[in-house]
Amino acid sequence: MKKIGIIGIGKMGNAIAINLIKRGYAVNFYTRRPGYFEDRVISSGGSKKITKAQLAHDSQVILLCVTGTPEVEQIIYGEDGLLESILPGTIVIDCSTSIPESTLRIAADIEGKNAYYLDAALARTPKEAEEGRLNLLVGASQELFDQCLPIFQCFAENIEHVGPLSYGHRLKLIHNFVALGFSAVMAEAVACAKAADIDMNSLLAVLSKGAGEGTIMRRFQPYILEQDDASFRFTISNASKDIEYYLAMAKEHNASSEMAKTAGKMYANAVVKSDPESTVPKMIDILGIAPA
Repeated sequence: MKKIGIIGIGKMGNAIAINLIKRGYAVNFYTRRPGYFEDRVISSGGSKKITKAQLAHDSQVILLCVTGTPEVEQIIYGEDGLLESILPGTIVIDCSTSIPESTLRIAADIEGKNAYYLDAALARTPKEAEEGRLNLLVGASQELFDQCLPIFQCFAENIEHVGPLSYGHRLKLIHNFVALGFSAVMAEAVACAKAADIDMNSLLAVLSKGAGEGTIMRRFQPYILEQDDASFRFTISNASKDIEYYLAMAKEHNASSEMAKTAGKMYANAVVKSDPESTVPKMIDILGIAPA
């Protein structure tokens, strides 16, 4: 079986690594944050590499499990970057949420080294990552997709081949805009309901039988009733970043983006107003703070 290298073993990446190990793959990893899930992956059988070059020389497939475009570009072009050390024939799978234009540029440079690049944007939460039940939106040629499918099946439940290179990232940005746009509406509505002294159980009963029913309401419900955000552990800083990326893509394609601009402003203000690592359901409390 192919040796797989993973760069980024955070909340999602460490679970992906462990699921690959469970399915029999030899897994190397590199992390910029020593101690951050490191022991967990090592105790499961993963092998730590001190540099990205070491990882590249001992891996046939490399997964990038980092936040977004700046982190991916640093991995590729920065000090000890993969572009300098990648071996011919290596497949690089970008699982980040990134700007498609950057994805295309990186892929061209990687292909110039006789290696391969595809985007496989992740969806769902760390809970599903632990269970090996992530969603994947893959942008790649059919041949490359088929080659990587057995790897994807180790950690993903729903695997969609959505088009050629960069289309995974394109569709992920659209998906996240829809999810985060709905979330902004939900948070603002609940904040208003609290201000208007509406019973939260009554609010949820009405929404669940009408236009508010759906995934976003169900993820918000534990926080609305019990201040439990475990079902929606997505930070407002990541939300702000993803809307920013969506706006960049919309601008590139001359698409309308008025709603996204409003949602983006809400999340950007929340990042300044509160802890950037606050989760999206906590937007309810942030929006409930009266302006000075």
